[in-house]
Parts: sequence; structure tokens; C-alpha cells
Amino acid sequence: MPDSLEARVRAVRLTEAEQRVVDYLLAHPRQAILASAGQIAEGAGTSDATVVRTARTLGFAGLPELRQSLTDRVVGATGPAAQVRRVAADSSAGLLERVFEEAAERLARTAAAVDGAAFDAAVALLAEAGEVVGYGLGPSELVARALALRLTRIGRRARATGAVGFRLADDLVGLGPDAVVVLYLPARRTVDAEVVLDHVRAVGARSVLVTDALGGAFGDRADVVLDAVHGLGDVTGEGLTAAVLTDALCLAVAARDERSVVAADETLTRLRADLSRDAPRRR
Repeated sequence: MPDSLEARVRAVRLTEAEQRVVDYLLAHPRQAILASAGQIAEGAGTSDATVVRTARTLGFAGLPELRQSLTDRVVGATGPAAQVRRVAADSSAGLLERVFEEAAERLARTAAAVDGAAFDAAVALLAEAGEVVGYGLGPSELVARALALRLTRIGRRARATGAVGFRLADDLVGLGPDAVVVLYLPARRTVDAEVVLDHVRAVGARSVLVTDALGGAFGDRADVVLDAVHGLGDVTGEGLTAAVLTDALCLAVAARDERSVVAADETLTRLRADLSRDAPRRR
């Protein structure tokens, strides 16, 4: 049996219902990696049994093996080596044009995907929080730290973490019921993220999930879900749309309390002036 999903599809005869399953898998590989047979069936407009039968028709032992194939497909299409191969033939000017065109397209898709009511709900949570904690891994940690920095500069109590394993426990242990955790999880579902969401609920805190593909998997556990589009095979960074969405959130929070923003800005300006003065070096 061929390795790639497309080759497997070409090598077998599919029923109309099975073809709908395949079309859904190819169009939504990130979502399908984490989806149950029922969720895939709902997306494809067919039944659970048809999803399982499609996996076996394609030569997989079952749905778990098919999902692993999709995982390999996503990883192979999104890694640095794959990105370099996609742009290797572009000139510098062509690459610049390609990146900006893709960025504009992704931002437009995200603007259309974000629900206005969900955005307002996220702003309200952040504005009323006693503490905001940004959480992300890899490139998403940078966005989480940008959130914390922006909020701190407008007078809000905020911090960020990209810790994993036992180290993450140290960053969660002080979480209180007045906290809001903003999770930046583009497409990868991890045990750590599940622990964060479970702990947020256990202590009575609230959560905002910024994601491309995990709305279905985590949506019932997060208080608010915001879409940040990132397509399979994109050459721009996964944090692009999340970062712009974060800018919008912080600006909206700032607009709710101008007095606090002015006070924080005055304090920041004074501290910067004090720190820039010439002073004897300490030994």
C-alpha cells in the first residue's frame, strides 16, 4: 500500500460517502488529527461507521493509524525544511512579495473568522482579571510574553509562561480565582495544555483559547475561543495572526480604563528616566 494519503486514495475505489470523508480529511488535516470518528463524520456529513470503513478501505488498521498518517503529513508540511523547499526557487523580491501576500490573506481570514461576541467576551475577561497569565509553547510563547508585556505597560498585572512538565506546576500553583489564562495553542494538543485548562477550572479562574485547530477539542473547556488562522504549508510564522489578535485585545482593554493607562505610562516614563541617568558603577 502507498505511503501518502493521496496515493492511497488513488489506489482504491471509494464510495461517494467515503470520498466525502477523504475530502474532509484533506481539507482539515489539523482538526482531523484530534477528532473522534463522530466529529469527522459530522464535518464530512456522513456516519461514524463510514469514517472507520474509509480508514480501512485506505489500508489503515483503523482510525488511530489514519490520524497518525495525518499527523506525519502536518509535521512534514510545516517544519522549517518544508518551508525552505517551498521558497527555494523564489528570488528575494519574489519571496518578500509571497510572504506579505500570505500574511495579508491570513489576517483577512482571521478577521472574518473571529466572532465579535467572543472577542468582546475575551476583552471583558481581561479587563476584569486580577491577573492575566499568557501560556504558549515555542513561537507561541513569544506571543504570550508579548501579551504580558503589553498588559503590564497599561497598568495590568500580567505574566507569561512557556514551561513544560514539573516546571509548569510552579507557574500554576499561585493561580487564583480572579485570574484569566490566555492559551496560545495553534494546533498541537498536549497533556500540559489539558492540565492548564483543568487547573483553571478547578480554582475558579477563567480562560481564553487562541487557536487555529483546537476549538473543537478544547472549546468546551475554555470560556472563550478566538480563531487565529494558520494554514497547512504556510511560510509565515504560526504566531502571526495570534500576535495581531493580541494587539487588538490589548488596545480594547486599554480603551476601557484610560486613567489606569495614563498612570502606568507616567510611572513607566519616570522609571525609564531614572534608569537612564549617569550613575557610578556598582562594584
